[in-house]
Amino acid sequence: MGYVQALEILPEGLIDEIQKYVDGQVIYIPKIKSKRCKWGEKTDTKTYFKKRNFEIYNSYKNGTTIFELSEKYFLTPKSIQRIIRNM
Repeated sequence: MGYVQALEILPEGLIDEIQKYVDGQVIYIPKIKSKRCKWGEKTDTKTYFKKRNFEIYNSYKNGTTIFELSEKYFLTPKSIQRIIRNM
């Protein structure tokens, strides 16, 4: 996330009003809820985890133990169990 100078985008009167509350501090103004992206929407992360979880599930169905999967994917046994249960 990059920073933008308030003077570049906000009217001077609004800046004067904001300074009454946060003079010289950095603040974060969140996006409008309807404009927010869902998790993994902008990257391939969601696809990556879906594929990985499917591989874990198939490996388990083909006889790989939870401990072996835990070691291979660097996850706790509980995480592996949760992935299998959710598939």
